[in-house]
Amino acid sequence: AGLLAKKANELGLLRKPWVKSSFAPGSKVARLYLEEAGLLPELEKLGFGIVAYACTTCNGMSGALDPKIQQEIIDRDLYATAVLSGNRNFDGRIHPYAKQAFLASPALVVAYAIAGTVRFDIEKDALGYDRDGNPVTLKDLWPSDEEIDAIVGEYVRPEQFKQVYIPMFDLDAVAKAESPLYDWRPQSTYIRRAPYWEGTMAAERALKAMRPLAILPDNITTDHLSPSNAIMLDSAAGEYLHKMGLPEEDFNSYATHRGDHLTAQRATLANPKLFNEMVRDEQGEVVQGSLARVEPEGEVMRMWEAIETYMERKQPLIIIAGADYGQGSSRDWAAKGVALAGVEAIVAEGFERIHRTNLVGMGVMPLQFEEGTTRHTLKLDGTETYDVEGKPAPGAMLTLVIHRANGESERVPVHCRLDTAEEVSVYSAGGVLQRFAKDFLESGTEATV
Repeated sequence: AGLLAKKANELGLLRKPWVKSSFAPGSKVARLYLEEAGLLPELEKLGFGIVAYACTTCNGMSGALDPKIQQEIIDRDLYATAVLSGNRNFDGRIHPYAKQAFLASPALVVAYAIAGTVRFDIEKDALGYDRDGNPVTLKDLWPSDEEIDAIVGEYVRPEQFKQVYIPMFDLDAVAKAESPLYDWRPQSTYIRRAPYWEGTMAAERALKAMRPLAILPDNITTDHLSPSNAIMLDSAAGEYLHKMGLPEEDFNSYATHRGDHLTAQRATLANPKLFNEMVRDEQGEVVQGSLARVEPEGEVMRMWEAIETYMERKQPLIIIAGADYGQGSSRDWAAKGVALAGVEAIVAEGFERIHRTNLVGMGVMPLQFEEGTTRHTLKLDGTETYDVEGKPAPGAMLTLVIHRANGESERVPVHCRLDTAEEVSVYSAGGVLQRFAKDFLESGTEATV
C-alpha cells in the first residue's frame, strides 16, 4: 500500500474529496518500518494517516463522516459503500450509512480511494489521470514482488518488534494501585458495576409464559444481535449518552462502551438492518429496522422501548429464529444483551457454535427445532406465549408449549442444546459468573490482598 501510494503521488494522483480514509495498522511496529522506509508520509499525502491501532475500521470506529457528505447521503438516499482491509463486512458494521462494505488488500483500498467509486473495472479502467492528463490504471501503480521484497528486507527488522512488545510485559514499571478494589464512578459511560448477580439475572429461569421479543429469519449474526459500530444520536444508546452529558463527537462506538451495561444493552437488536418478522406493513411485508411489537397490545415501537416495557412488566421473553443463529463475531454482548432484556430461551433451527456457548454462559437456554420444523411450519406470528417443559440434559428432548391467542395450544418437541454435563451445571447455576461465585463461596477460600 505504501509503495502504491508513493507511485500515485509521483504521478500527481489524489484521493477523491468525497472519500473518507483512515489507516489503523494492527501493530505499532507498522509505524516504525513505514517511517524508516519513507512510506508513511506517502500514505499520509493520500489521506491515510494513522488514526489508531488494531480494531478500528472493521469495528465501526474510524470516526464520523463529514457532516455535509453525510447529509447528502441521507437527502439523496445515496448508495454509499466502504472498502477496507479488515475482516468484517456485515451490514451497517463499518458505518450506519455505508450500505455495503467490500474487503480488499491494503493496496487496493488505497487504489479505490483514488478512484472514488467501486462502480468500475479496477483491472482495466483508469483510477485517475496524471499531471499531463494521461489515464493511470492499477497496473501502472502496482509494485512488483522485487520492490516489496526489497522494502521488507531492508526495513522490517526483529528489533522493531522487541522495541514495541517487550515494554508491554515489564510489569515492574507499572505503578501499583492503592486498593485492589475498583472505585466505581456513577457518571461513567465506559465502566460500570455489572448487574449480573442482581434482579432477573439472579432469579431462576422458570421458562413459563414467555412472550416473543422477536421472530427472526435465517443467518442472524451477532452484529444483528448487538452491533459494535458507531453510535448515532438518534439511537437509544445515543439518546442515553446525550442525557449523560456526552457530546455527539465523543459517543464513540458500541464496542468501546461494553463495560457499561446501561449503554451496551441499548445496542440489543439495534441493528438498522434487522428484520423482525413480527413487524409488518399493511401489505404484510416485514419492515426493516430495530423494531418490535409489544404484546398483547400489538403496538409497534423501537426495540429498546419494547425491551424497557417488558422489563418494567418483569415479562419473561423468548426469541424464535431460523437457521445459523448467532454467526459472525463471538461477541459477548450478543448474549449479554438478550439476557439482561429478560430473554430466557432462544429457539432456532440451528446455532453457531461459539454463540450457543455464550448463551449458556449467560443463563439463556438454547433450544433447537427438529428437522423440518420451523417458525413458518408452526405459523408463528408473535401473539403466542411459550412454556418449556422437561428436565434439561445433554441430548434431551424438551417440549415447547405454544399457547396461541385463540386459546389453542400446541406441543412441539425441541432439542435441548446444553450439550455437556458441564453446560447443564453452568446453566442451572444461572450462568458462568453465577457458577464461579457459587463455587468460590462454597470452597471457603478467603480473598487476600
